Amino acid sequence: MNQNKLFNQTRWKLALSYAGVMGLILSFLGFGVYKAIAHAHLVALDRELESVAGTLHDSLEWKLKQPGQVEPIVGQYLPNLCLVAINCSQTQLDSKRHSLNAINQGNYYIRLFDTSGHLIAIAGNYPEGLPQLLNPKFWQILSDGKGNRYHQISVPLHTQDQQDWGYFQVGRSLQDLHDYLNTVKLILWLGLPISLILIGGASWWLAGLAMRPIYQSYKQIQQFTADAAHELRTPLAATLATVESALLMPHLPETEAKDILLIIERQNRRLTQLVADLLLLARLDKQVAPLRRQRCCLNDLVNDLVEELAALAIASQVNLTSELRVQCSLDIVGDSEQLYRLVSNLIINGIQYTPKGGRITVSLDQSDHQAIIQVKDTGIGIAASEQARIFDRFYRVHSDRSRDTGGSGLGLAIAKAIAAAHQGNLLVQSELGVGSTFTLRLPLDSISPEN
Repeated sequence: MNQNKLFNQTRWKLALSYAGVMGLILSFLGFGVYKAIAHAHLVALDRELESVAGTLHDSLEWKLKQPGQVEPIVGQYLPNLCLVAINCSQTQLDSKRHSLNAINQGNYYIRLFDTSGHLIAIAGNYPEGLPQLLNPKFWQILSDGKGNRYHQISVPLHTQDQQDWGYFQVGRSLQDLHDYLNTVKLILWLGLPISLILIGGASWWLAGLAMRPIYQSYKQIQQFTADAAHELRTPLAATLATVESALLMPHLPETEAKDILLIIERQNRRLTQLVADLLLLARLDKQVAPLRRQRCCLNDLVNDLVEELAALAIASQVNLTSELRVQCSLDIVGDSEQLYRLVSNLIINGIQYTPKGGRITVSLDQSDHQAIIQVKDTGIGIAASEQARIFDRFYRVHSDRSRDTGGSGLGLAIAKAIAAAHQGNLLVQSELGVGSTFTLRLPLDSISPEN
């Protein structure tokens, strides 16, 4: 329970950290997107105002004769033109000029100032409450009495004979732009928490995926520690019990003393072999185990092992044979002693789990630049649920039978590690009550003698 709590806390920390970092990144991106959209629309508005102002400037200067005086013909170019000195009418002028249409369609307003800076005329959709004094600054942002903001451009005007006539200003309300930006801001504000929720869920899932191999490794380390402690404790406990029983005897006959020493020696050998196997596995895992690279004939390896283990097979009343399915000699470069141990572990494992009268066949074949050694038995077989763990250290399908035969549960793990050290692989196929087939594949030309 404490372990699960620890891993869940770590998973939460990973998920929250990932979600927090992504939240900051999305916040900065959202802020950048908002600023980019606002800038793009403001630049577009500037270009519109410049275009309208340029069109009006070119149309009006040819009609102006006296400085500060609005000629009647100017009304044909400006909608709702109204002189400030008289009572303005709200009647729209009917004009077909392109300047008038642009102003009406864009909701622009126009203001005309004399050279003294006094407002003399207004036109278009003029808002109330704007400052009445001239500010000749080229670009301006103004506010009326209601807080509405406007963007305008100021352009100087001249008469037909190039005298200073005054200024005219073209402006437009920023309300549409503000409404659009507020919509964008609302979308970003709503999208951020929704994105964080989705990112949080994805972070939790990804953290679970990341923690899964760590959790499995942790469980394997725990299981390995427990199994190693148990395997080491068994010979030590047996030795201790033997010594204690000998100490309780006041007069120990020589024959019994010799038997006790033999028991201690046997347990010590078992303990020494177990420690040696553990050290070998550790070195193979770290890829620091010294492998003596030399050319090795797999044909001889298979024949020699079958001959040497024939006595063990006969003692177990099992038929052990070999099948060489290749016509030529299959040579690989590797550690002959380790390869010998690999195949012998597979054969001994088959002898241990094959009942009397069974059969074990060791075959050698070649396929696609690979040497294939198969150890097939007619033993008790391995359940499908057990096959995934058959190469785990200290794992036994039938622990009692393994210990009776002297197995430590490391044979197949060592075989798998040796195969990996030689750039090969080891697989198992099995069926309960039918038997098992261990298939070893080794590359024929992946390692050169010089290396």
